[in-house]
Amino acid sequence: MGDSLFAMHKFVGHSVGATLRQALSEPVVDNSIAGARFFYKLPITGAIGLSIPKQHRGGAWDWVVINGGGNDLWLGCGCMRCERRMDRLISRDGRRGAIPGLVSRLRQSGAQVIFVGYLRTPGVTSPIEHCADEGNELDARVARLAALDLGVHFVSLADLVPFGDLSYHAADRIHPSMKGSRAIGQRIARLIAETEGMAVVSRNAAQSQDGSRPAYRPQRRP
Repeated sequence: MGDSLFAMHKFVGHSVGATLRQALSEPVVDNSIAGARFFYKLPITGAIGLSIPKQHRGGAWDWVVINGGGNDLWLGCGCMRCERRMDRLISRDGRRGAIPGLVSRLRQSGAQVIFVGYLRTPGVTSPIEHCADEGNELDARVARLAALDLGVHFVSLADLVPFGDLSYHAADRIHPSMKGSRAIGQRIARLIAETEGMAVVSRNAAQSQDGSRPAYRPQRRP
């Protein structure tokens, strides 16, 4: 569940969700949509996924992986004077707001929840460079939320991109490249594997000798 951080490269099989599927040898249902927000008022397009909370369609999932909030801040207030919008997303203590509300609902379904932060562009400029402080604050608040419940996990991407390295981003320096999506998926997969006591399948070992994929059971969901 989430926005373009997860949705990038989905239709060519190189998204974050595709990496999770490959690394864990488990199925992944990916409902993420580029441009999705937590606050989205239009009913029809919201129901098909532009509202992140509505991307959850029910079901008994072991894990639900979420990202989001960037479009609410960047498009909603241009990352300028965003304190009120930030508070609506998640309070300073991590206990109130749209994000904790969704996480609570998902936890009530029995799923463990992973919330994933956003990429940074250390050492280079980007069109949303002025949003860096808001990104750091959002990460800090979600980390506080995760600290309240052992079944909620926060995966930070703040340290994923090496200084000055453009290879993790698409040409717009906002969205992940295929390499970036793969690295994000691998980081999430390691957390799930460590928690579940599973092995992570390497990229080269994801296919059997005859090139076929392993059989999957429906459990993982970003």
